[in-house]
Amino acid sequence: MSTVTITIDRLGAQGHGIADGEDGPVYVPYALPGETLAIARNGDHGTVMSTSNLSPDRIEPVCRHFDPDRDNCGGCSLQHLAAPAYLAFKRGLVIDALKSRGLTPEVGETIACHPGERRRTVFSVRRTEKELLLGFNRAETNHIVSIEECPIASPGIVARLSAIRTVAASLAQGAETFRLTVLETLSGLDLAADGLKKLDDKQRRAVTEAVLSLKGITRVSVNGEIVLEPTKPVIDFGGVKVSPPPGAFTQATKPAEEAMAELVMSHIGKAKRVIDLFAGSGTFSLRIARKAKVHAVEGEEMSINALDLAARNTQGLKPVTVEKRDLFRRPMTTKELKVYDAAVFDPPRAGAEVQVKEIVGSGIKTIVAVSCNPATLARDLRILVDAGYRIQSVTPIDQFLWSPHVEAVALLSR
Repeated sequence: MSTVTITIDRLGAQGHGIADGEDGPVYVPYALPGETLAIARNGDHGTVMSTSNLSPDRIEPVCRHFDPDRDNCGGCSLQHLAAPAYLAFKRGLVIDALKSRGLTPEVGETIACHPGERRRTVFSVRRTEKELLLGFNRAETNHIVSIEECPIASPGIVARLSAIRTVAASLAQGAETFRLTVLETLSGLDLAADGLKKLDDKQRRAVTEAVLSLKGITRVSVNGEIVLEPTKPVIDFGGVKVSPPPGAFTQATKPAEEAMAELVMSHIGKAKRVIDLFAGSGTFSLRIARKAKVHAVEGEEMSINALDLAARNTQGLKPVTVEKRDLFRRPMTTKELKVYDAAVFDPPRAGAEVQVKEIVGSGIKTIVAVSCNPATLARDLRILVDAGYRIQSVTPIDQFLWSPHVEAVALLSR
């Protein structure tokens, strides 16, 4: 390890400041472009020792747990970056990913995310000899920083942190670390634990007693199995009420979901038959069904069943058909896709490469690609462009506030 002075040239994809030198880049967490720093260098990693000038884009963090010099919780990495530069950084992630595949479409300004909008939060939990830790892992470590506040989370989650701790304590098994996903629904908080051993009868009683002593907890599950469900958790997809399965995927913020849905609905226009691939519990399918026939395809059985139940119990929708299908192993074929006027796909981070290769031969005129990973989105769009599709627009959407993650919605036409 050595002490050197460097000047930060740019932000990297993970939000670290990067200084480009003759012997390669040096990555410095929490540093901003233009800042001159004395760092303790260890290989290509640097730790700030002192700063001789601060970037004009540096601002005071809003959360007590964001403290790079002490016990930073690791949930956020960019609280110190002013909003204009922060939103430009998110947009730049999308532009750079597309350029890496030779694509230069119009990329809109980033649709901003705001504090208090996060309705789904994933906590790390572990019991120690002294206390129960519930919070986030400090960056690049397994150390859990227990939190007392969280400016990104919804007020409904923050106000119930004590109740969440009580339930987490009833679930904790020895010193084992587990994840607890908290989803704020219309009927209360849905708590889904993963990484625990199966609960015995004594533990189930403890969880039941904890939940029944509290208000605002709608369900507790462990590894996908419901332990207790005082009321059905309910979320709203464009006016259609859905009860998602335990731990099911939902968009992290409601405003981001609505922004994506607005782009989807606008682009499919007057399409009469639409296929929604990687449909989840119906984020887009149930909205599309207000004006078009929809075939929803999803690999997770409980999610597609929740979508189906919601559609069958909602009046005023066009026909909705569902299909459980692993689109990575068995994508919809070109022949099967030919009957649709528009396709929407919102895959996991791995993208939809195999499925996209089937789409290109189908002749579908209108495509909406939704992605949480600019790199795989760019790869998939390259396949579509090479097959004759034109990218009309790409819109970055921020729903992971103060993190290096960004969503994007791409609109394409044949």
